[in-house]
Amino acid sequence: MTLDPSAGAGLLLYPGAQAAAVHGLSDLLSVAGRLAGTVLRVSHWQPAGDRLVPVFDSAGNGLMPAVVVLPPSLGEPPGSTPAITGWLHDRQAAGTVLCSVCAGAFLLADAGLLAGRPATTHWSYAETLASRHPGVKVDADRLIIDDGDIITAGGVMAWTDLGLILVERFFGPALMMATARFFLLDPPGREQRFYARFQPKTDHGDSAILKVQQRLAAAGPAADLGVAAMAAEAGLEERTFLRRFRKATGLRPTEYCQQLRLAAARERLETTRDAIDSIAFTVGYQDPGAFRKLFLKRVGLSPGDYRRRFGSL
Repeated sequence: MTLDPSAGAGLLLYPGAQAAAVHGLSDLLSVAGRLAGTVLRVSHWQPAGDRLVPVFDSAGNGLMPAVVVLPPSLGEPPGSTPAITGWLHDRQAAGTVLCSVCAGAFLLADAGLLAGRPATTHWSYAETLASRHPGVKVDADRLIIDDGDIITAGGVMAWTDLGLILVERFFGPALMMATARFFLLDPPGREQRFYARFQPKTDHGDSAILKVQQRLAAAGPAADLGVAAMAAEAGLEERTFLRRFRKATGLRPTEYCQQLRLAAARERLETTRDAIDSIAFTVGYQDPGAFRKLFLKRVGLSPGDYRRRFGSL
């Protein structure tokens, strides 16, 4: 889908939108236009009563944007308003490509525009987005989900990846690569799961399951308690324990223990120079080869590549 540079990109300045992302993306798109030898229009739109109005327009041509971007927020996920929802529906009906970064996805979801569609947001917001909008196919492992007329980006800084994708839509892959080189950016292709951290749910209100979670944390990642031992710790029959554990944590006990082990392995890869085989044993895997395959499958990088990217030593 080729986009019209003269219509360009409109950024929505909703309350709480991150200014750094707004101005950074505006600069990236403007530089891309300059490298292409043309003007790539950038406009900023702001709610004013029951409508949205342009408060900045680099071209001043009065066109509606070909792309609308909902920037990230550093605070709580934003809530929509009738003015924003109506404007987004109007823009989609007119063929505008709608994009979000991080918490901006909540505005698209509140407008009902993500129902039945795949979408991503910041990994720490993923559970909230999924619970508020169960019809959205949330995939927080991915940094960018390009679904044609809707593009969602994950982390706060994913506006750089989104910006390059939009440059490719406006001018093609060669100009996108030239823009990436100018800004010293990696071309799109990262995954959000490289960066995500396991955050166990502990506010579920099930004291029996919380007791097991605390036991697992105290025992360490290499402990092999097994379902029977965990059920006994909870004081529950095994089938009841399995049902309540998944309801409380969102994971089966084996998946939960796997996440604890991978989190411990990540920490050791980041902060030590221990051999990878040794780390595998330390976190409870007797077969280093199986550990490497599992790490790659779940994290998206091999243990060695993960250490090279995130290691602090």
